Amino acid sequence: MGFTKPEMLITFNQEEYEKLNDNSYYSEKRRLQIELLKLQEDVIKKNRRFCVVFEGRDTAGKSSTSKFFTQYLIPKNFSYVNLGVPTEWESNHWFERWENVIPKHKQIAFLDRSWYTRALTEPVMGYCSETQYKDFMQKVLPWEQKLKGEGVEIIKFYFSISKAQQAKRIKARKYSELKYWKFSTNDEHMVSKWDTFTLYKDQMFKSTATQSSPWIVINANNKMIARLTALRFLLNQTEYDHKKLLKPLTWSKAINNYKVNIDGIEFDRLSYEQYAVLSKYSDDD
Repeated sequence: MGFTKPEMLITFNQEEYEKLNDNSYYSEKRRLQIELLKLQEDVIKKNRRFCVVFEGRDTAGKSSTSKFFTQYLIPKNFSYVNLGVPTEWESNHWFERWENVIPKHKQIAFLDRSWYTRALTEPVMGYCSETQYKDFMQKVLPWEQKLKGEGVEIIKFYFSISKAQQAKRIKARKYSELKYWKFSTNDEHMVSKWDTFTLYKDQMFKSTATQSSPWIVINANNKMIARLTALRFLLNQTEYDHKKLLKPLTWSKAINNYKVNIDGIEFDRLSYEQYAVLSKYSDDD
């Protein structure tokens, strides 16, 4: 496990997870989800407001990670937020739009994209004006501080994938008989604007990663590892009653019982090397 912290940009690497197989993945998933339920119960008991932001490029695994986090939580005390395309009014009243989904007391909100869409996708794709972008960048930190002053706890995750990995996932989505509906021409446009997105991403980190609100960068080239890593970070960094810090299990590459599901077809009895390649396209949640 390692931390890299240039200023307030934190990269969290859970190296042990590189060796997990199917059985150990579900075992570790269960252990972490038990702890997350404890956190939710603490949020309810102590009237807390907890907001988890997931940002990243298309296909980085934000939606599936939100599903992973919320699988066993108490439904009435969490919300999954994916606002989609803003109306004209929302575009011109950006922070008011997002204040409507900030968690109330006793609630956890998981944001599949957030107010930071205006720092990333919107300027890259020309969905906002330069004036709107600059206005956002000037106001976002004071706005976040206002929320924190009102008791909102915010954790900001950025899921990072390589250019080659994104291209593979876009192609797999496009030709999948189960996931083709997720593909849009906008996906291809975003791939073609990789470098532009990178420039805006770097500017976002430079301007909005602060001591009180750092960005947590998760390597998401393997979705299963990314989910475990993000959840472990959240639990490590957050205080709650009956907290039990768990050491990662020990796994071995020598185990040859790896398996993955791709478009409903199960591939089993894989070597670790085979699993490492195929798991990138896995349907498993």
